[in-house]
Amino acid sequence: MTYPSILDTHLHLIDRSVLAYPWLADVPALNHDFRLERYQAEAFRCGIGSALHMEVDVAENQIEAESEQVKRLAARPKSPLIGAISSCRPERADFPAFLERQLANPLVKGFRRVLHVVPDGVSLSPLFRVNVARLSGTGRPFDLCVRSDQIDKAIALVDLCPDVQFVLDHCGAPKIKEREEHLWRERIVEIARRPNVAVKISGVVAYADAESWTLDDIRPYVEHAIASFGWDRVVWGSDWPVCTQTASLSIWVAATHAIVKGSSLDEQTRLFRGNATRIWRLAA
Repeated sequence: MTYPSILDTHLHLIDRSVLAYPWLADVPALNHDFRLERYQAEAFRCGIGSALHMEVDVAENQIEAESEQVKRLAARPKSPLIGAISSCRPERADFPAFLERQLANPLVKGFRRVLHVVPDGVSLSPLFRVNVARLSGTGRPFDLCVRSDQIDKAIALVDLCPDVQFVLDHCGAPKIKEREEHLWRERIVEIARRPNVAVKISGVVAYADAESWTLDDIRPYVEHAIASFGWDRVVWGSDWPVCTQTASLSIWVAATHAIVKGSSLDEQTRLFRGNATRIWRLAA
């Protein structure tokens, strides 16, 4: 079987000489520079041909500067970057003006607000919901970055914005190390009932035990996510460099291939490239 070229929908780049990342002080393993050169040297060798940059929760006053930095990196010769998923603050009254500016940047393909680091009330507020609904008709999806116990909050947001495309990051962040099962499984099935939600098979290895995980530890979570959403609503992401806390980029790619090896070439193509091209409206 000839494997499809992979479109990585979840690449983080960290350059502390250009941008500020306040949260890194609490995560020593990631409090380093992770630049494009380092990523692409490995990515090209394991079949990744292109990538969307995922915002890295930079200092709030640098959100638009991060998009401009990605634009500069995308302009480099042989750069794999074909788009950016921008950070945003839908809870702010000035979000409409911010959205208008970002929509004028053709590199910005979608938006995300990291929700597991803020109180649940942020995503439940009327202003947040009204502003996320403004993405209707823009062609820009909204990534849902939530803990597994917050999936019900994500469902409430999705139900209020039926015309917005959502993407659930990291298979809903199951606690694989703790072998979380029933609550996560039930909520994945429930959110998958919403046709405007896709799921991202991204970096779930980061939720496994760094010292002892095996393929059989992560397989049930990936397979359940795919079975719940179907092959037309799954996309793949590395979550590099977060994934490096438990596995290299190459190992995570290899693990994914091993999990889906029994599927057809068409199904793998949809997972690794086709669905992302459609969801983020990228050039084929």
